[in-house]
Amino acid sequence: MSGSLNAPLVKDFVYNAHGDLDKVKEMLEREPGLVNASWDWGNGDWETALGAAAHVGRRDIALYLLDKGARIDVFAAAMLGRLEIVKAIVQDDPAVVHSRGPHTIPLIAHAKAGGEQASEVVRFLEAYQS
Repeated sequence: MSGSLNAPLVKDFVYNAHGDLDKVKEMLEREPGLVNASWDWGNGDWETALGAAAHVGRRDIALYLLDKGARIDVFAAAMLGRLEIVKAIVQDDPAVVHSRGPHTIPLIAHAKAGGEQASEVVRFLEAYQS
């Protein structure tokens, strides 16, 4: 088992997860420990690669990361259109509809980033908020 991950490597991995699937694959192949690593952009703005892919609507990157062992959260579930996961979490804690992910981006914005495949989640969140 290796020690801690190199901080610049983590930052680069999370940064690339916003839009470069090939780079994400290359980096994760070299260092599998990056899959759940998180980076603090400042003032407690923690983000994982999955979190990065989720708020920009990069379904391909998110699915790849999940396949490699990333831990799903409500923000990624919303973007991916995983309505049952989002419903279960919101029904357990209704305040989650007002949650903010990385960069203080609201949960509903993550769902909207998912496009048509997340439209049911958007409708659920909109109805739940009213």
